[in-house]
Amino acid sequence: MQYIEQIIFVLTLGVALYFFYKKISKIRSNILLGKDEIINDQKAERWKVMAKVALGQSKMVVRPIAGFFHILIYIGFVLINIEVLEIIIDGVAGTHRSLSFLGSIYNIAIGFFEILAVLVLIACVVFLARRFIIKIPRFHSPEMKGWATQDATYILIIEIILMVALLKMNAVDQLLQSRGADHYLAAGSFPVSQFLTGFFSSYDTSTLIVFERVFWWFHILGILFFMNYVPYSKHLHIFLAFPNTWYSRLKPSGEFGNMPEITNEVNLMLDPSKADPNMPPPEKFGVNDVTDLSWKNILDAYSCTECGRCTSACPANITGKKLSPRKVMMDTRDRAEELGKVKDQNGTDYHDGKSLHDLISQEELLACTTCNACVEACPININPVEIIFGMRQYQTLEKSAMPSEWAMMNNNIENNQAPWQFSPTDRANWSKEI
Repeated sequence: MQYIEQIIFVLTLGVALYFFYKKISKIRSNILLGKDEIINDQKAERWKVMAKVALGQSKMVVRPIAGFFHILIYIGFVLINIEVLEIIIDGVAGTHRSLSFLGSIYNIAIGFFEILAVLVLIACVVFLARRFIIKIPRFHSPEMKGWATQDATYILIIEIILMVALLKMNAVDQLLQSRGADHYLAAGSFPVSQFLTGFFSSYDTSTLIVFERVFWWFHILGILFFMNYVPYSKHLHIFLAFPNTWYSRLKPSGEFGNMPEITNEVNLMLDPSKADPNMPPPEKFGVNDVTDLSWKNILDAYSCTECGRCTSACPANITGKKLSPRKVMMDTRDRAEELGKVKDQNGTDYHDGKSLHDLISQEELLACTTCNACVEACPININPVEIIFGMRQYQTLEKSAMPSEWAMMNNNIENNQAPWQFSPTDRANWSKEI
């Protein structure tokens, strides 16, 4: 019977890892729909940023309450997975509490994990209350209707269920240890689950063994399900926050890159010696679809936690404009998913004729002041402004789609070398009467 259980476990683990790998590979493929970009400078600074922002949660604690409870879940997720590692070892080897040879260290660790499990439970309940009782506005923006809210809710409920299953499993395990049941050696410290043993103490040993196995399987199957659910949800940031912060833009937030083709054209007019006469004409200017973004922009989109801190900090959104930086990132991710799927079906050179502009309106793009408040607010250094700016470049340079005030200013700059509608020779006329 034991070998059958081991075989079933190994097969289940293998299937779960296969589907997880398959989805992660697909996400990587979608990210690489973006243009190639080399980001590997200042490595020491990048490690420092990742340690501070992703590992240290430095930007989360700017809002202390949410930051505190997020850190509880974060630490719980990292450390409780050590116990999951033990469960996997036990499942493959057919052992029970295989790491108990660590002695007092093991006992302290199990006790600490139980306390963490309770803290994670409390944090999940607090986050549910913030969404559905306090109803914090940024969780109820238009882009959060439907799946976005359901996804966040499912994750919190799953975490609660997993923590309860862990504590129940430990409670039954204690009873079996105290009764000297075969295979259940005395190991671990149970400061929380000891209070749950009363619910099971009336059952005989054989029934308790069944309970323990049910809770054990429920917990590990829940973990494997959670692992495969995460790549389909906003909680993918659990994995992507670290690489995304490592690849952060280290240049000042307000510094935009010049288009080489435009720079070359200007040089041809002003200083031909600095121009490259062999530079081919550009296929297009700006961003029409996700394939015109860099892979880092798409990584940003997949890393988005949908927390809404960017939108709540956006002055355009605060004043009632349609722009939501969070929606820009969600739309970019959705478009990458859509285009990746049709390319899988029809070949890598196929394009469905749609664009990112079908999801993000001109009204949203023009509302952006490029102040970078959203970039500063993001807990993992996502940059929506780069995407917005690139899409505005496309509309301006390719479609001539801009407000009349912008068109007048551009014409004046082209003809008068200044935004004003008079000749450069008249610029100093205002001083004649002084």
